[in-house]
Amino acid sequence: MTSNIVNLPIPSSSAQQRPPSQVAFQRPELSLIMNVYGHMVSNGDWKDYGMSFLKDRAVFAVYRKASEYPLYRIEKTPALRNKQGQYSVIAPGGLILKRGHDLKAVLRVFNKQRLKLK
Repeated sequence: MTSNIVNLPIPSSSAQQRPPSQVAFQRPELSLIMNVYGHMVSNGDWKDYGMSFLKDRAVFAVYRKASEYPLYRIEKTPALRNKQGQYSVIAPGGLILKRGHDLKAVLRVFNKQRLKLK
């Protein structure tokens, strides 16, 4: 009696082999951002927002008016997770106001004097 040993391929999850096709904010992250956004809208500083989910980053842009350029951009860039931190708040000219690993700490930049915009 002879027996043949056949190696069967082990099925693997395709999500483990390739990165996601786009980066998005998770529900807790979006909750923190919307909390800050709600406070700024109630103060009359911000009027509108837009979200972009790109291949390399997710962007939450806030506007004073819908037709203007973004006042601030809150970005999540997972490629920077092990470096400076994946979260950042960026001013209109491209100046990074705050960057870090913890979104809650990064969003505290809006608490300082509530950024007098007027």
